[in-house]
Amino acid sequence: MPDHAEGSCPEVAASQNPDAALFDLENQFLALVAELDRHVGDPAQPDEYLTIEDEVVLARLDPIERAIMETPAYTMMGLSVKARHLAHVLSEYWEAPIAQTTWEGRAVRLLVETICNAANAPLQIRERRAER
Repeated sequence: MPDHAEGSCPEVAASQNPDAALFDLENQFLALVAELDRHVGDPAQPDEYLTIEDEVVLARLDPIERAIMETPAYTMMGLSVKARHLAHVLSEYWEAPIAQTTWEGRAVRLLVETICNAANAPLQIRERRAER
């Protein structure tokens, strides 16, 4: 993720950064996704098994995801927040090499990756998939 998601970006007042709300939403989104991913790869808990805690996190995640989709982006960095969110929503498009992905999957991948590259905010979804 880009540096701003990890807290190393200088703090900018919302009045100075029109996409500050999107950056805040992305940070909330990433924190909740990390909570959901805490058991990934744990043989004691199959991936398809949801705990009550997971259900609570998913309920908290829904309004944040909706807000990311509905909040306008005014800069390339803001647009990259929306693109990274789309990559998480449609993460199945990153599970196989691009040559083995459907036409729609290629279109989504190429658009998302182009936006993130233009914003100098690369995706890390490919690295996470390779680890699993």
